[in-house]
Amino acid sequence: MTYIEGTAKLNIRTKGRPRIWDLVGKTPLVPLDNLFAGRLRDEVRILAKAEWFNPSGSVKDRPAVAILDRALRNGYLSEGMILLDSTSGNMGIAYATLGAALGVPIELAIPENATPERLAILRSLGAHLTLTDPLEGSEGAHETALEIAHTHADRYYYADQYSNPANWQAHFDTTGPEVYEQTHGTVTHFIAGMGTTGTITGTGRYLKQRNPGIEIIGVQPDGPFHGLEGLKHLPSVDVPQIYDPGVVDEVRDIATEPTYDMLKQLTQKEGLFVGVSAAAAVLAAYEIAVDLKSGVLVVLLPDSGIKYLSQPFWRAE
Repeated sequence: MTYIEGTAKLNIRTKGRPRIWDLVGKTPLVPLDNLFAGRLRDEVRILAKAEWFNPSGSVKDRPAVAILDRALRNGYLSEGMILLDSTSGNMGIAYATLGAALGVPIELAIPENATPERLAILRSLGAHLTLTDPLEGSEGAHETALEIAHTHADRYYYADQYSNPANWQAHFDTTGPEVYEQTHGTVTHFIAGMGTTGTITGTGRYLKQRNPGIEIIGVQPDGPFHGLEGLKHLPSVDVPQIYDPGVVDEVRDIATEPTYDMLKQLTQKEGLFVGVSAAAAVLAAYEIAVDLKSGVLVVLLPDSGIKYLSQPFWRAE
């Protein structure tokens, strides 16, 4: 759908859930056996949840469906209104992909230095983009979206993924149950990167409800200046309102360069062409696993590497 300034209309094309929405979730678990062969005890396994199997290619389809569904059921997206949010890429692509099936117009504030692949995908899907100062990162995009929402409150439904409870609820309802059921309740650790923190909060709440002994590990960059796209260094940014620190047993600080090395190892030894934040989470999972005598560690891989092909770390020797 092409968005034209001042003329976008809500055009619901189906009365029920679009079929593409039913493809969200139920992603597979992939054992990381090649990469860690001989490096872990026999009773320790690391299983990767492959979230790029979702329709738009990332874990963000889960909260996007929940946010869209909640907005439509509660009448937040009425005739003539546009769904507005900030994004670093994946959530925007999820909104645009899933919203297209309904005819919901999408407007996004996104840093100007988002990868060319992400910007091209968003434009192809018909999303209207407001490019924000690259030096201000996702925080600047968030502030821009908030300003747009306040200035034109009658035009927009501001989804605000950082404070929207549907974000974490989506993972409580889907990701958590899938992890528990796919491991037959044997999961001992769940490891995920922290951006909006919806994944770690929602999945952690569900798993703790089923078994309080399951360790929930959050992954963040080791400082405010880093190259781990999609992750936030929580001590140096505004912490998302949906974050529940009481669910997280440990936060692992991960450095950029070792993550890039892990990224290449996952590709070349496991055939898993994943994104940067996925590699950071796997690195954290390995650091934990080497000290265990037994355990089943599930690490969430948010997306594939397709949207990062232009990045310089792929060209470095």
